[in-house]
Amino acid sequence: MRKAILHLQAADPVIRGIIQRVGPYRIEFRDPGFETLVKSIVYQQLSGRVAQVIFGRLAAAVPAGVLTPENILALRPFRMRKLGLSKQKTAYIRDLARLTRDGTVDFAQFPALPDADVIERLTKVKGVGVWTAHMFLIFALRRTNILPSGDLGIRSAIRKAYGLAELPKPDEIEALGQRWHPYCTVAAWYLWRSLEPNANL
Repeated sequence: MRKAILHLQAADPVIRGIIQRVGPYRIEFRDPGFETLVKSIVYQQLSGRVAQVIFGRLAAAVPAGVLTPENILALRPFRMRKLGLSKQKTAYIRDLARLTRDGTVDFAQFPALPDADVIERLTKVKGVGVWTAHMFLIFALRRTNILPSGDLGIRSAIRKAYGLAELPKPDEIEALGQRWHPYCTVAAWYLWRSLEPNANL
């Protein structure tokens, strides 16, 4: 990771300043499997605390707390709604469970696939867009060159760090991020961290 840090520091003085303020790169990874993607769907457009409660209820509702396609499909949609999931998210999670059970979505194949192929396969699942696919690539598959240009946190961090008048559009972020290749994930992590209250100490 030292190579990535040195590259970013040399390529972009703004990112260099963020790295100096934030400190060491300490990204936390997740298991690259079915449960992680279910969790991503649960967390969409909810506060972390609320999503954590709902996800905990969902895990508690299945045998041994293990989220598998079979365990999800054994739950009735009505029961999933009672756990706090919206009608849409219930449908999304059940669609993911069916596609995974049937082999259309094969998590075992993802580590060997290029980023674009992973995105293509994941976005076939209802409720899984490019943003969710990007998060899976970064935090589950540990890809080092992902730039989630549509992420609000990234857009806000860039606006603040670069002194922009407005939130940058995704294509503007893609252009800015050219200098970060092939370590866009590392730059993105530092941008997210730059928004934390203690990042400016």
